[in-house]
Amino acid sequence: MRRHQQFSILNSEFAIRNSAPSRLNWLLLLASIIATSALLYAATHAPWPLALAACVAFAFVNNVPFALMHEATHGLASETLGVLAAAMFPTSFTLQKTAHLGHHLRNRTDADLYDYYLPHQSRFVRNVWLYGGNLLGLYWFCIPLSNILYLLATPLYRSRAFIETIAPKLGFGPHVRDIAALPPLRVWCEVAAAFAWQAALWWALDFRWQGWLLAHWLFAMHWSALQYVDHAWSARDVAGGAWDLRVPAPVRWLTLNYQLHRAHHTHPAAPWTELPKLAGDGPSFWRIYASLWRHGVQPAPPMGAPAQTSLFAPAAEQEA
Repeated sequence: MRRHQQFSILNSEFAIRNSAPSRLNWLLLLASIIATSALLYAATHAPWPLALAACVAFAFVNNVPFALMHEATHGLASETLGVLAAAMFPTSFTLQKTAHLGHHLRNRTDADLYDYYLPHQSRFVRNVWLYGGNLLGLYWFCIPLSNILYLLATPLYRSRAFIETIAPKLGFGPHVRDIAALPPLRVWCEVAAAFAWQAALWWALDFRWQGWLLAHWLFAMHWSALQYVDHAWSARDVAGGAWDLRVPAPVRWLTLNYQLHRAHHTHPAAPWTELPKLAGDGPSFWRIYASLWRHGVQPAPPMGAPAQTSLFAPAAEQEA
């Protein structure tokens, strides 16, 4: 009986994985290349009201290639698509895949927390990373900057001093350790290709740095916050420690249902088109986002602790 149930589960996962919309993903990638390029051009060449609107739009639209790269990290889109989408981020697809799958293995453990601090950690330093990194966008900037370090100084990135001393102090110890074990030539070539694509866009569209930087900073704030709002205060459980967040439908479409994150963590083989069928009713994005600003990092409960809903639920709900 148990063997039959396991076989049924495997068949179900196989069916879900094979429902991945390959043609649609490629169309979305092409559309996102055109849209993000046009928005960056407007952000750097249009009169300031239109330029500002283009920067805001870019902050949402640039989530499409990231979400497609995310699909590819789980084998739900082709590796070629993943490499092209990664160049738009910009990063190495192999690097990002390793870091992201590591996140799935370590989710809500002591090695993968941003909303809490551990007894041996400085609350002030952890708040610097929460407010500066996740809420003000520096988390995204760390990725292209670390890629530049890999590109220009691969031996330094893979050195024991960087892996064991510097990276842990920056909060990226486990990720850097995994990345340093990857074949360096492949990662280097993907990083070089990503920055070559960015340089080609600059040359072809004659970007101005002010508009480009503002567009990417707004995207960085949106992307960096989303990466942890969908986990903050959730149960300290590797598979279930995430939320299916409520956001306006157009915003969710532009992230390819990325806010349905508990459904994704519990069903990582499900493509983005299937997540609405698997998701439950969770809190709103804005409620948890505001609670992070309000509370900052909190003392970490033990592994296995339930969600700390009192940190974001309205008083009326807490009394009930």
